[in-house]
Amino acid sequence: MKVRFFSHSSALMFVFSIALAFFASAGHAQSFKVVHDFSGTADGENPLNGLMLSSSGVVYGTTNSGGAYDHGAVFSFTAGKLTRIHSFEGGKDGAEPQSFLIQDKAGNLYGTTFAGGGYGDGTVYRITGTIETVIYSFGSHLHDGSGPEAGLAMDSAGNLYGTTTKGGSSGYGTVFMLVRSASGTWTEKILHNFTAEPDGSAPVAGVTLDSFGNLYGTTSKGGADGYGTVFVLKKAGSWAETIVHSFENLNDGATPYAGLISGPSGSLFGAATDGGTQGGGTIFQLTSSAGKWNFSVLKSIPGWGISGTFRNFIFDGANTIYATTHCDGAHNSGTVYKLALISGKWVYTLLYTFTGGGDGKYVFSNLVLMGGKLYGTSNVGGTLGKGVIFEVAP
Repeated sequence: MKVRFFSHSSALMFVFSIALAFFASAGHAQSFKVVHDFSGTADGENPLNGLMLSSSGVVYGTTNSGGAYDHGAVFSFTAGKLTRIHSFEGGKDGAEPQSFLIQDKAGNLYGTTFAGGGYGDGTVYRITGTIETVIYSFGSHLHDGSGPEAGLAMDSAGNLYGTTTKGGSSGYGTVFMLVRSASGTWTEKILHNFTAEPDGSAPVAGVTLDSFGNLYGTTSKGGADGYGTVFVLKKAGSWAETIVHSFENLNDGATPYAGLISGPSGSLFGAATDGGTQGGGTIFQLTSSAGKWNFSVLKSIPGWGISGTFRNFIFDGANTIYATTHCDGAHNSGTVYKLALISGKWVYTLLYTFTGGGDGKYVFSNLVLMGGKLYGTSNVGGTLGKGVIFEVAP
């Protein structure tokens, strides 16, 4: 069986090889089921991100490998049926997609591939119906980025924003913009080159736009202490970077693979994958006052090592957060959990612990909430060992 894990293989292989006791008892939701077992060629295998719920109620996602050419696939999932939309051939059309998808008003899908393209350093692509078009191939010039792992953000003009984990003038990754002209052509602009210290390196997550067009994101490494950062690029300031927080691997956590989501009154929420008082990372909040950002930890998550929340969580905007962890839990295979704001405190509830068997294993997934139920993916496991789409009733 061919399995491709997340590209930071050294860190993850270290995590996967360690067997440590979990700090909390295993928990199972009252309702959990596998709604799709990936099989490989027909539908893809080894999804490394979760799902996207469109305005029409159709769920879309990607697999990192499998498909007709074993270089990954794009699929839709509706009414319990999975349909493969596109198989990546591994050449100019891209290979090994690890990102979530976004959709524009016309229904076109956009995503990134980690590899492939015209120069082998990954792509940004668009899918219209079942037709894939590469709108940018990384590696076309000396200081271009390479290896995009995150999804994209789109502004009101239809321009795209994203990150690459590698490349750029210092080799530590970039933030880029793709500007769409009236004729439909795309031009890349590098907005920031990461330099490791003090401004961060290896952004695994994408960026979040605010109403002023500023970009917010995280880096998984670098910063003042080497454990990652939260940063902002200000549009009005020619995309000058400001470090909002440098992780210290203390109570604040470390290694934020997840990105940021917008909250009430311009606040931001995010997740660190490691550290915190319980070892499995943290959920944190950033609030702005008088031009200064204040960092606070909402909750430390049970776990060990780099085992915590890998992708963005979902937030109902008031009092409930839903998220996954990728390789902790009683079976070192991942969990689904929620945080509920009760009487001013965030209360942790373990919704499901993956066993690593037919229910799935290694949950790098974000979640979508549809019809009162949560849906996500596992990277491996399932009946065929190639990953699953699962459903949890919270």
